[in-house]
Parts: sequence; C-alpha cells; structure tokens
Amino acid sequence: MDDQPYVNIPETVSPEARAFLRTLKNPALNPAFPDAADIDAWKKLQAWAEADGRAKSEPLLKRFPHSVVAGEFGGVPVLDIRPEGWKDNGKALVYTHGGAHVMYSAASSLGRAVVAAHTTGLRVISIDYTLAPHVKYDQMSDQVVAAIQAFLQQGQRLADTAIFGDSSGGGLAAAVILKMRDRGLGMPAAAVLASPWLDVTRSGDTETTLHDADPNQLYERQTVFAAAAFAALKDQKHPYASPVYADFSKGFVPTLIQGGLKETLLSGFVRFYQALDVAGVPVKLDLYEGMVHNFQDRMPDAPEAILARQKMRAFLAHHLGL
Repeated sequence: MDDQPYVNIPETVSPEARAFLRTLKNPALNPAFPDAADIDAWKKLQAWAEADGRAKSEPLLKRFPHSVVAGEFGGVPVLDIRPEGWKDNGKALVYTHGGAHVMYSAASSLGRAVVAAHTTGLRVISIDYTLAPHVKYDQMSDQVVAAIQAFLQQGQRLADTAIFGDSSGGGLAAAVILKMRDRGLGMPAAAVLASPWLDVTRSGDTETTLHDADPNQLYERQTVFAAAAFAALKDQKHPYASPVYADFSKGFVPTLIQGGLKETLLSGFVRFYQALDVAGVPVKLDLYEGMVHNFQDRMPDAPEAILARQKMRAFLAHHLGL
C-alpha cells in the first residue's frame, strides 16, 4: 500500500525518530547513477544533488546562527564557518562533506557544517574538494591534505585541529589522516566519523543483510557506480580509497565512529573499530538503535541525534583540551 512506510519503524526509538522514518521513501525512486565515463550524465546528477542539498540545508542555516566566509587554502576552495558567539581559542574542526564522493559541495552541505559548528562551538573549515569522476580518490585526498597544510602555514596547530567527516566524507577524512601519517606530516588531534563509507567495495556483511533496511541508497542502482567513479576496481581496496584496509599498527588518531543500525555501511563501522582497537588506537564505536544514515542532522530534534551530537562535542572537547 502507498501509505505504508518503506522502512520498519520500531517502538524502541523516539517519537521524533518514528515520525522521521515515516517520511522516508524507497531509494529506488532516486535517480540511478551513470557509468563512470559518462561525464555529462554526472554533471546533470551533480546539479540535481546540489539543488537538493541546498534546499535541505536551508532550514538548518536559519535555525543555527553563524557566519561564513568563502576562501581558499592551498588552492582549494573552503568555507570558514563560525557559530554565533564564537571566541577564538585556536581550536578548529576540518570538515569533509559526504555525498558518495560524487555529490554536493561545501555550499550544499553547509547546513551539516553549521550543525557541527553549533554542536562543538568550534570554527569549522569545510573543504570544497573536487568530486569524482572529475578526480579520482588519490587526487581528492591530496586536495584535502593541501588545504590542511595551508591552514597550518597560517599558524594553525595540528594539536588544536580535529577532522570530521560524514558518509563518504568520513571515509575521506580517514584517508586524509592515513596519507598525512604516511607522508610524515603528522596527524590531527582526533577524528569524528559519522556514518562513514569506509569500504567502497561490497565486502561487508551488512551490505547484504541490511540491503532492504537502509533507505539511503541501493548498491546496484547508485553506490556501485559512485565507487567506480571514485576509484577503478583494481584500486578500490587501496587504503586511501577504502581506509578499512589500512595498516593501523603505524598509528592513527583517537576516533569516534557513529552510526545507526539500519545502515548497510554498519559492517564498515565495526571492521574499522576492530582494526583500530587491535592496533591500540583509542576508538569508540557509538551505535544507535533504529537510526539511518547521517541521522544526527537529518532529524536534529530526535533524542538520539541530540545524544550523538553531545557525545561528539564531549569527545572533541577532551581531545582538543577544551
């Protein structure tokens, strides 16, 4: 029946979450993604996503007072976001937005960055990296590293800087940390990865077991094409493309991983957590009953989202010495 919700709505989540879950539609109704080589089709999809992201950001921008200045770090466009009442304490949060590596921009994900700034009280630098397929995974993380290096050249200290990424931006944030480590550039103080896409292959168990529970994207219509646009098949298990395959015995930063139990990406969260934990890296896996991808800002008034944001704030405050 048309009035039936697409996803199961458990009694174990808050009324606010139940109301949001009722609004979710079958992801098969979203546009199918094109082949990696079809640049014109990708441009059309990206234009659609940009408009969609800006529309979804607008209520958050109105709700959470902030200032934003467009700039450039190391030749890479950035948005410098500061929450209302911000006072300079030298601390900052670098943000890498999500969008399956192929959608959105710093502008169309500004609502998410503003929520992060409001949650943490921190200055947020949102990196407007180039999307796939216009660049591949290695060039994308190179851009973020270059922006961070330029930020440091302005006097910012790595010890006063954390990195936050959601969805594919979470995977990108992890790749950036690995690349900085491997190049001997040092690493930021901490990382928060919200619903991170840490394995762009379909290797994880929940890619299958939660296939019909996740209302975000369908692998066979969307994600597989995004992965191919981001990295050639032979490169998809490279740690800079899928950070879950990295060697963490060489070090990593204290990490908070947040996600929901409806996500096909759940296996990636668990595998990444285990890899960091076995390597002796401080890590917390923070999972939420019945929650969907990026729930923290998609349902901002749900108690689950409020709690997750509070935990993010406390985690960053601890590791940034606030």
